[in-house]
Amino acid sequence: MKKDLGVLPAVYPMPVLMVAAYDANEKPNVMNVAWGQICDEDKIILFIGEGKKTWLNIKQSKAFTVSLADQAHMEAADFFGIASGNRMADKFERTGYHAVKSEKVHAPIIEEFPVVMECELLEFLESDYVSGIVGKIVNVKAEEAVLDGDGKVDVTKLNALTFDQFRNGYYLTGEKAGQAWNAGVPLIKK
Repeated sequence: MKKDLGVLPAVYPMPVLMVAAYDANEKPNVMNVAWGQICDEDKIILFIGEGKKTWLNIKQSKAFTVSLADQAHMEAADFFGIASGNRMADKFERTGYHAVKSEKVHAPIIEEFPVVMECELLEFLESDYVSGIVGKIVNVKAEEAVLDGDGKVDVTKLNALTFDQFRNGYYLTGEKAGQAWNAGVPLIKK
């Protein structure tokens, strides 16, 4: 029997995304975003509150990068979420992490994270209920260490983090449970 839990953000898993952009002085900032998702083959949407440093930077620079956080970099990924860019001038100095300029968009790439999407700003979605940033993915870069023999990202090597909103935990991805577009085929043939 199910028990009522009230109103909760009850979606699991949530990604652990590192969103980075330059400010007006070309200084990089990064934040941890769990409320984001692919919304088309070449588009991503991020739900970032208006007024956040990264939100302001993206509005000004018209570009951003989105990195996938992994287990090896969990401490810094969490720090990037709990430290506010509006109150801390340089999050990179505190972590020792490195931001390099993307060759595809006007945004920083964080060298330490293994997979990054380079994005151009398409639009801000603003309503009474949502603040969304839609970006066009113009390129994806990945460390060779997380690629399979065909040059595709192998999630068993990536050790990407997911966020659990129920108990505020980070968990690992990687174990394959089945093949998409195939596991349900027996029911089609029924």
